[in-house]
Amino acid sequence: MLKNKLKQIRLKYAVKQGHDVPQTEFAEFLGVKLSQYNRYEMQKQQPEIETAFRISRKLGCKVDDLFDYE
Repeated sequence: MLKNKLKQIRLKYAVKQGHDVPQTEFAEFLGVKLSQYNRYEMQKQQPEIETAFRISRKLGCKVDDLFDYE
C-alpha cells in the first residue's frame, strides 16, 4: 500500500521557511481546491504523478521522499 507523507514534509518545509505554510497556500500553488489537498494529507486520495512532481519541486525533495511503500 502506498501512503504519503505530505503533511509531515509540508510542516518541515514551514520550519525551514521560518513561517507557517498552510494547506491553503499549497492548494493554491498546486492549482487544486483546498478540499482536494486536504484529501491528499488525510490519505483519502493520492496526488497524480504530475502533482507529486510539483510538490517535490516546491518542497525541495525527491518524489520518492513523499511516499512510504508498504
